[in-house]
Amino acid sequence: MTAPARFGVPFRPTLLALLCALGATAQAATPAENNGKALVLDDVNVNAQAPSPSALPPVFAGGQVARGGQLGVLGNQDIMDVPFSVSSYTEQLIQDQQAEDVADVLLNDSSVRQASGFSNQSQIFMIRGLPLTGDDISYNGLYGVLPRQIISTDALERVEVFKGPNAFINGVTPTGSGIGGGINLQPKRAGDEPLRRFTTDINDEGRIGQHLDLGQRFGEDNRFGARVNLAQREGDTGIDHENQRSKLFAIGLDYRGDALRVSGDFAYQKQRVNGGRNSVNIGATTTHIPDAPSADTNYAPKWGFTQIEDTFGMLRAEYDLNDSWTAYAAGGAKHTREVGRYNSTTLVGNNGNSITTGSFIPHDEDNKSVMAGLNGRFATGPISHKLNFGLAGIWTEQRNAYDFDLSGDANNIYHPVGPPAPTGNFSGGDLHDPGITGKTFVRSGAASDTLGFFDDRLLVTVGVRRQQLVVQGFAYGTGTRTSKYDESITTPVYGIVFKPWDHVSFYANRIEGLAEGPTSPTTSGNLVVTNGNQAFAPACSKQLEAGVKVDMGTYGASLGVYRIEQPGDGYAVATSATTAEFIREGKQINKGVELNVFGEPLEGLRLISGLTLMDTELKDTRDGANDGNRAIGVPTFQFNAGVDWDVPGLQGVALNARMLRTGGQYADAANNLSLPTWNRFDAGARYGFKVAQKDVTLRVGVENLANEKYWESAQGGYLTQGEPRVAKLSGTIDF
Repeated sequence: MTAPARFGVPFRPTLLALLCALGATAQAATPAENNGKALVLDDVNVNAQAPSPSALPPVFAGGQVARGGQLGVLGNQDIMDVPFSVSSYTEQLIQDQQAEDVADVLLNDSSVRQASGFSNQSQIFMIRGLPLTGDDISYNGLYGVLPRQIISTDALERVEVFKGPNAFINGVTPTGSGIGGGINLQPKRAGDEPLRRFTTDINDEGRIGQHLDLGQRFGEDNRFGARVNLAQREGDTGIDHENQRSKLFAIGLDYRGDALRVSGDFAYQKQRVNGGRNSVNIGATTTHIPDAPSADTNYAPKWGFTQIEDTFGMLRAEYDLNDSWTAYAAGGAKHTREVGRYNSTTLVGNNGNSITTGSFIPHDEDNKSVMAGLNGRFATGPISHKLNFGLAGIWTEQRNAYDFDLSGDANNIYHPVGPPAPTGNFSGGDLHDPGITGKTFVRSGAASDTLGFFDDRLLVTVGVRRQQLVVQGFAYGTGTRTSKYDESITTPVYGIVFKPWDHVSFYANRIEGLAEGPTSPTTSGNLVVTNGNQAFAPACSKQLEAGVKVDMGTYGASLGVYRIEQPGDGYAVATSATTAEFIREGKQINKGVELNVFGEPLEGLRLISGLTLMDTELKDTRDGANDGNRAIGVPTFQFNAGVDWDVPGLQGVALNARMLRTGGQYADAANNLSLPTWNRFDAGARYGFKVAQKDVTLRVGVENLANEKYWESAQGGYLTQGEPRVAKLSGTIDF
């Protein structure tokens, strides 16, 4: 198998040439009155008198990509005014592509790839080659209140991606992931026009779904608004004997006065996956990665299931003290009840032979999160200032128990035999009433100033966030505290934006990431971890980034380079035939080049395309054994080409297609096991028309058109297989 190639990232003269070339090209192509077309503005969260500080940024022509997003303590920002790389995908894109969860939306971003959790159905997002778990996604700027594992899109207005460490922007994440970037989700709000929308969908395996979306504004000047979303789906997926069932109820309420704006979002989501195919662990005897099985093969036994139930909500208020200053506050909470009979597949040979083990794990989680702040602007002579002050706090509490079967049954990933449900032989805690195993308290304060020179053509941002992390671990069953740390760390940010022309921004930043240290697992494969459930101290990561952005009115483009350095994640080392020790050492350096194009460069032709090149290196590893090697699960490149085209002469008909290509990656730190390059092709069409003056849209889409079999990711040393071919059909009516 061919090993992933290494490349040199152009951080020296080549970088300058790339940036200057893109800037010069953009300057030469100055838009002439936006090619005769007005910018498309979003109709959500716009006050009748004037846009408020909480108003979502408008969208590019075509409506699929927004012109900015929410950047934590900095608030909603236009991408041209900030020294960071940001992408924001809209509700229209979600509808056009029949995206059912956040992972479906992020397939559009060349900086992001998806992996699976170990033994469960959690979705992990690899941003710039580093993982972000579902627990660490924010909701309207607030951490800790969203469902874990799988997040439905049915009640979302925007999916916003911040690329790079963001400890200053949003504070430290609840579980410590997200060093490569963060994701923020914006809930739906009622627009000025009443909305009555019903969608039904079905896939080629007979999985059926319904979604009702209702929106209405009330009162004088439409000050009060309500948006209700009800959705459910149930049936088989494209994977053999895998069945999913989901339910969602969400309501978004808001008030927009002259100075005061208040919103509340409350939701209930339940997800159940029966027989879910999960990741594959690589055993010690595996000397090369076997080819992926057929795309629809399920090597997980039928008795496995995951059920996740989340009740969550938040309140947010903003008040304009005057024309220049706005104060805000928000608070939210969630309760999670998760239970599953999980299975673990471990390769024990090169021919697909494996061992299947099982477990039963109940998990309860209660989180509370708050934040408050002040945003303002003023001038000192010719210099403008945008000041931001923010406070945040998160309290999390986890309750867990487990019952493991460590003996295992023989299996094969190519010819699964369906082993019987196991009986546990290694347990901890009360399975019926799990006790507390972890508590986390995080609080922080942030301040920043963006100074504008030369009529804001030069913007300099400086800021700092002081954060305290208190993390405690408790023994299963007894509740005895086994570990605790209490650390306070300061994370600064420096950024600069230079706009030589109205439609071109050069930018650079130095920003840090702060991650809660990992908590060691209780098992690793068939080994018992002797220091299981130990909480490790937090660690600081650093990023340097520079690039250029172009806004041509109806479309945009960006080119950037970055370097991220972070401490090692930690891993289990065998200490005997039955035990292992979890250790943390070394550091990982990721370098990359990102090029993106988005929007509508030609009328009726929408693009979302990008290329990410990545180089990665390990340093200071144990005894120098892996120094200079590539890190696990970081592809050499990631390429996306997405197009959405209105067919000339056929009113309401549009075709879309997408190609995903991902370079080779290693599955072990020694770089002996590698995954090859893989490709995926998607295609679809939609037709919008009227029936009795009601808008109707029919959509059809096929994912993984060629039914390609491939290993999608080696994140964490676990193999995630790509999804099989699935055809989807949906119909929407606005009544």
